[in-house]
Amino acid sequence: MPRFGKRSKANLATCNEDLQKVFNEVIKYVDCSVLEGHRDEWRQNKLFDEGKTKVKFPMGRHNSSPSRAVDVTPYPVDWDDRERQTLFAGFVLGIARGMGINLRWGGDWDQDFEVQDNRFDDFPHFEIRS
Repeated sequence: MPRFGKRSKANLATCNEDLQKVFNEVIKYVDCSVLEGHRDEWRQNKLFDEGKTKVKFPMGRHNSSPSRAVDVTPYPVDWDDRERQTLFAGFVLGIARGMGINLRWGGDWDQDFEVQDNRFDDFPHFEIRS
């Protein structure tokens, strides 16, 4: 059975309780790594400068404490496997919905189940929707 390593556990601990619930359920079935939860000002602005996020601090969902966003990817990591990232996201979104938790995924920002219409893909990104 998959389980989180120390770094993944520490990153997930910086997140909203609902995100923790979802990914603690996901890890029971799919091996994955929690790459990042909360981001401080330096980290958020660095990622903005690199073009890896579209917002500066404090506008990102990762910037609240606890974080309302988390970056998680299936393990082993393969950034070029879009299909695997999409399959993983569908699994995560299904688990969340079954728990009554509304998440938005960075591969389908408008939540229309069309994954080719994004102008900016962020496949590891999941965030709490109010």
